[in-house]
Amino acid sequence: MQIAVYGLGRFGSFWAALLSQSFQVKGYSRNPDRLTPPGVKRVDLEELMDCHVLFLCNAISSMEQVLQEIAPLLKPGTLVVDTCSVKVYPVDMMYKYLPASVGILATHPMFGPDSGKNGVDGLPIVMCKERVSDEEYILWKDHFRRIGLTVQEMTAHEHDREAAYTQGITHFIGRTLDELNLHPSSIATAGYDALLKIVRQTCNDPWQLFLDLQKYNPYTSRMRKDLHRGLEKMLGTFDSIESVGDLNG
Repeated sequence: MQIAVYGLGRFGSFWAALLSQSFQVKGYSRNPDRLTPPGVKRVDLEELMDCHVLFLCNAISSMEQVLQEIAPLLKPGTLVVDTCSVKVYPVDMMYKYLPASVGILATHPMFGPDSGKNGVDGLPIVMCKERVSDEEYILWKDHFRRIGLTVQEMTAHEHDREAAYTQGITHFIGRTLDELNLHPSSIATAGYDALLKIVRQTCNDPWQLFLDLQKYNPYTSRMRKDLHRGLEKMLGTFDSIESVGDLNG
């Protein structure tokens, strides 16, 4: 089976290389400066459309533009699989722009080049069964399990609701802590080192991914409000303590 990967950025290159361990993989990037990962054949857009399965590894914010570009070129029976870190938005866009003759499968590999650099065994991947036959869905679920991934099956809304309070908040906290310019310390606790690890991991991802996670997940707005309310409560606690200290003084 020939697999196509649209987008050879940081994650797309990692994903294409992983798929190439099991399939013949063709890759395409709109950016000519992107390197082609080992085991992947670099092709133009027209040749990419000859593959039976197409994985989209472009930025969330470019999803609408990319779908409009590829929709007229897709052959009937092609399965289009997105890998976005949010699910409701790309699913809506795929239903909007892709012809009815094309299959739709939504996925979110919950890892990347950093967390998967030593292998993907045990790492999670979310699958949302959309406009895809039972046969093809099971084929990919079995493949993901065969390479060691832990498959989590849920709807797009279930994914985004939970991801807002796991991935979304992690990236928000990581970027916020980065503004404090924290450094390693000889007297650091394990908890502090864990915070530095969050900063390194989240800030190693593109800034665009952080923005897209916050913008295109319909549940992150609520997460940020809850986080803001929690911070205000904690700060208010210490404002009260300082006020009492001033009175005692």
